[in-house]
Amino acid sequence: MKLRSRIVAFVLLMVLFISTMSTTVEGVLKDIKLGLDLQGGFEVLYEVKELKEGQKITPEVVTATATALNNRINTMGVSEPSIQVEGENRIRVQLAGVEDQESARKLLSTSANLTFRDVDDNLLLDGDDLKANGASDSFDQQNRPIVSLTLKDAKKFADITSKIAAKPAGQNLLVVWLDFEEGVDSYKAESQKAKPRYASAATVSQTLNTTDVMISGNFTVEETKNLAGILNAGALPVKLLETYSTSVGAQFGDQALKSTVFAGIVGVVIIFLFMLFYYRLPGFISIITLCIFTFLVLVVFDWINAVLTLPGIAAIVLGIGMAVDANILAAERIREELRVGHSVKQAFQIGSKQSLSAIIDAQLTTLLAAAVLFQFGTSSVKGFATTLIISILLSFLTAVWGSRVLLGLLVNSGYVNNPALFGIAKSKQHSLDENIGTLDLSTKFDRFDFVHNRKKFYTFSLAILVAGLVVIGIFRLNLGIDFSSGTRVQIEADQTLNKEEVSKYIDSIGFPSEDIVLSGEKSNSAVIRYKDDLSQDEILKFKKDAGEKYGHEPSVSTVSATVGKELVKNAIYALSLAALGIIIYVAVRFEWRMGVGAIVSLLHDVFLIVAVFSFFRLEVDITFIAAVLTIVGYSINDTIVTFDRMRENLNQYDTIQDREVLANIVNKSLRQTMGRSVNTVLTVIIVVVALLILGAPSIQNFSIALLIGLITGMYSSICIAAQIWYSLKIREMKKSDGQLHKKEKKQWGTDEPTV
Repeated sequence: MKLRSRIVAFVLLMVLFISTMSTTVEGVLKDIKLGLDLQGGFEVLYEVKELKEGQKITPEVVTATATALNNRINTMGVSEPSIQVEGENRIRVQLAGVEDQESARKLLSTSANLTFRDVDDNLLLDGDDLKANGASDSFDQQNRPIVSLTLKDAKKFADITSKIAAKPAGQNLLVVWLDFEEGVDSYKAESQKAKPRYASAATVSQTLNTTDVMISGNFTVEETKNLAGILNAGALPVKLLETYSTSVGAQFGDQALKSTVFAGIVGVVIIFLFMLFYYRLPGFISIITLCIFTFLVLVVFDWINAVLTLPGIAAIVLGIGMAVDANILAAERIREELRVGHSVKQAFQIGSKQSLSAIIDAQLTTLLAAAVLFQFGTSSVKGFATTLIISILLSFLTAVWGSRVLLGLLVNSGYVNNPALFGIAKSKQHSLDENIGTLDLSTKFDRFDFVHNRKKFYTFSLAILVAGLVVIGIFRLNLGIDFSSGTRVQIEADQTLNKEEVSKYIDSIGFPSEDIVLSGEKSNSAVIRYKDDLSQDEILKFKKDAGEKYGHEPSVSTVSATVGKELVKNAIYALSLAALGIIIYVAVRFEWRMGVGAIVSLLHDVFLIVAVFSFFRLEVDITFIAAVLTIVGYSINDTIVTFDRMRENLNQYDTIQDREVLANIVNKSLRQTMGRSVNTVLTVIIVVVALLILGAPSIQNFSIALLIGLITGMYSSICIAAQIWYSLKIREMKKSDGQLHKKEKKQWGTDEPTV
């Protein structure tokens, strides 16, 4: 009865999970905010500059400016805008879903100072005399667009109109001026000055004792709406310089969303089939927990009001692949215990316990890389890091704890005692009487001698590094505008594009460029780069003309030289801090020699990715850094699993007197973990290839970097990291008496007593 109750508990949990997810997932998906790269819109980074000489830009001034920008956005009716103060003098504004992007940009950075003057240009009234939210757009009796104003003091207006009415004919005019101070497009145009605009002049023949005033002029309906919004928001206390901007058409964003989600679904379904076919019952449990994992990631995103971007979707899909790693680790250890001769219950208990330390170490190092990426990333990259952090934390809950609970219910029920349910045939099982340990088990990779071929691996890797240096020296890196500054335009078309045709067209509309790259499955996407950052008017003209020509509004990004330099600096900081943090963690958790091996293999992987991008002239942008840091975390994940198995096998010896014994331990450890490494990397590669083939073009280079890094990461963790540790250990043996002892508890990375 007690055993049967576990099956009942398992079924009830399944019913609870399925009913909860099926009834709430639609609402969760609707509530999640999409980034501008998924629904269109624009993003702009302003640098706050002095409006007048001697003005100091303090945190209070920057905050007040951000508030003023928010007030202006509210007049546009934009839902859930994102306005963030960055550093000491920058403000990032993200408006997703905005259709009229150019009007929104002008509304953000333009100050309209309202003044009433006489014919001698004497100031009579200004914006301070306007009642709060006293401006509104309306129409006059001739149905012409006007702006209606409500003043604070009717008596003050009566005194002014009384004095003007007393003047001779022709001089009894009340002149309305709108002094526009537009935000400068870029540093290139910083010296440009906007001119005051004459609005209207009214003849005053009598005293007007009222607070209601009407401004008429040659306005359009859109202009009166924007003007009313600007006047209500008040003048900006500073000047805004645009240092970075990007705009995405709504149709382009919708296509990117659909293609990337479809790619993710395809990749995940293939992973599910692989897990079910190869690992049987543990694979079935992993499918359940991975579905729960994905649902919880979306729920958490909804709770924290996070914005889901295109790289964020990639991070979710990648997170699923990484969550598979924990399930594979546990499943492989259970299968080993079954082969040794333990019962299913015993194998489950021992395997789950032994895999826990490797899972924790691997996930923590990946979390470290994600945290560094979050700290130094900007915009969509920060969103990618946020998603990755959430994924890693939730994988502990589902892939580790959740999988053990669900599988434990089935195993302890007594109904799943057949090792075949775990993919282990009877012919592969030993008897406990044979006293076979996991270190003695045969593997599919026993013919590989990883240790004694280490010099071949070193030579091969060194040759690749030298070739990479030559490639980088000749071709250089194809830096995107994120790092080199300038303007990037991406044109999407329904038909196949021809490079010469695109070149002739952009030349005809006044935007010639020799840097044109075609991409997409049918070459229906063209990326055009300019060394200079285009002005707002130039961008508006380009988008209008190209939109009419190709049927889709192009995406445009501009980056100033200052921001580009900072991104390079932050990228170097991020990689350096991630490497430093990892080597410290590995040195403390294991030993310093393993830390050295881990970092050398990481640098090997990163350099190879850079060399490949240089050789094939692939664009290096900010998402490339996200991919590299992801590989840093994932590669160290793989390396640490190997080191964890080496530590476990080393702990079976009190003293190692022969280097061949040490070589055998390292070889055995690598062979035992290689199956797990191949399977784990294979599952993630499946997802990455799906993103590469079926995903949006904007994350194509991101996917390529991940694919290269996954392959090289598996190679370096198997053929480089452990071998470097072995070489360093051999040197230690030569300096000592030719033996290795457990002299310190840290030497094997355990907390066991000194022997």
